[in-house]
Amino acid sequence: MVEKFLNIQPDAIQELNSAQKNLLFLTYEKKEPHEIGKGETPLLIAAKMGVTEIVQKILDRFPVAIWDSDSNNKNVVLLAIENRQPHIYKLLKRRESLKDSVFRQVDNQGNSALHLAATFGVYRPWLIPGGALQMQWEIKWYKFVKDSMPPHFFVKYNKKGQTPKDIFTDTHKDLVKDGSEWLGKTSESCSVVAALIATVAFATSSTVPGGVKEGVGVPTLEGKPAFNIFTISSLIALCSSVTALVFFLSILTSRYQEEDFAMDLPRKLLLGLTSLFTSIASILHSFCSGHFFVLKDDLRYVAYPIYAATCLPVSFFAFAQLPLYFDLIWAIFKKVPQRSYKVITL
Repeated sequence: MVEKFLNIQPDAIQELNSAQKNLLFLTYEKKEPHEIGKGETPLLIAAKMGVTEIVQKILDRFPVAIWDSDSNNKNVVLLAIENRQPHIYKLLKRRESLKDSVFRQVDNQGNSALHLAATFGVYRPWLIPGGALQMQWEIKWYKFVKDSMPPHFFVKYNKKGQTPKDIFTDTHKDLVKDGSEWLGKTSESCSVVAALIATVAFATSSTVPGGVKEGVGVPTLEGKPAFNIFTISSLIALCSSVTALVFFLSILTSRYQEEDFAMDLPRKLLLGLTSLFTSIASILHSFCSGHFFVLKDDLRYVAYPIYAATCLPVSFFAFAQLPLYFDLIWAIFKKVPQRSYKVITL
């Protein structure tokens, strides 16, 4: 019946009753709002949950739903930003029909979209390991929302007289502390490994297998492929391990300020892990090529499985750090943080 009426009078959907509610709001309104949140419509719920398809379908069919607000006067833009839903926010930005007033709206506490982007709640929307990477994505999200609008677009102060920067500093204190502790422990463990590799690499790079020719000073094994591999790999292991040690020590001596988590600290950790992995691979090549000269010709092929077994423990450490390495690359080079969703099997 309602559908037939709307086909005859399509403008009737925008008419308001005595309670200032349109037909769409009355259709969505629940008799028991405490189950999903007071005054929340399907559009607002979909925006909070990050269901882009439902948000797009509702706005295409009922454009007036963009003015829906919950009991805290938060519209679809504020809820998407508060719940860290970049896909929803970018979808709303692409809709040219939306007015600036939708993005300028403030809630009951006078918080603008930028205030809510600066607020860190009890939820952890970014499913990425380590407090440091969580902090980096929080900074990226705040800057993404801030740069998405012209300067001075958002309201500067809320009803408590707080700026978005004040809220960001106040709500992220614990996350900065967690990120500092996580970075410190990670750098300490990796610096110990880098120092051990540097010690071994220095000893091997200063030792010439087979000795040198008397009166000439030229290595006896010069020109052999295994000797060249040993020389180059030991030198690379020494340089990369010392480089990794420098990066990890620079992290340990950092001030751990908010702005350091944006790029400086994650980049140092990424470069330190890159140098550490390089030094591990190089020291293993150096060991295998140097030990190759000691064996007789008939035992060399038997030594290959032994070399592989010897390299396994060190390789396990490197592979254990690879997930962190890939997460670092993803977090650093991704301009807009991406929500991760866990699939729950019912």
